[in-house]
Amino acid sequence: MRKAELSRNTSETQISLSLALDGSGRCDVATGVGFFDHMLAQIARHALFDLTLRAKGDLHIDDHHTVEDCGILLGRALREALGDKAGIRRYGSCLLPMDEALTRAALDLSGRPFLVWSLPFPTQKIGSFDTELVREFFTGFAMNGGVTLHVEGLAGANSHHIAESAFKAVARALREAVEPDPRAPAGPPSTKGTLSA
Repeated sequence: MRKAELSRNTSETQISLSLALDGSGRCDVATGVGFFDHMLAQIARHALFDLTLRAKGDLHIDDHHTVEDCGILLGRALREALGDKAGIRRYGSCLLPMDEALTRAALDLSGRPFLVWSLPFPTQKIGSFDTELVREFFTGFAMNGGVTLHVEGLAGANSHHIAESAFKAVARALREAVEPDPRAPAGPPSTKGTLSA
């Protein structure tokens, strides 16, 4: 199985993470940020990754460092678990509806990090969670995972639905991109012969 176990310890956060790409969607996370835990569970379930994550952050300040650093570590774990990326499909996309919300995600496990983001939120908060942190999470993930990631909100009026549709859409795109390609099982899917950064 393609797996990674990593930790990140700074003056702001202490995080440990275990990721298995060929999982069943099992999720065991505790970050101290309830809505964020709910979103991480969407990634695991819809990408069919097994994810265990424990985070202790400076939540007395706000949720920013915890959410951002979890994105950084998850990106690094994805990159490590993929190895040389031999035999994967590489690309993935998903158009995902959730009630009135509709989000499109497309990604390339190219080793070249890039984020194109167009996901407007009608409110600044989902409960006590800052909606701007959704972008911060995916920025950390894409930059550290070597992922070219496009996320676009096509419809939506409820901030919870918009955020959840984005996490699910990215997860479904990841599921497709990391899958083995039975027609091209040898070598990385690139005419350059490598997908390393």
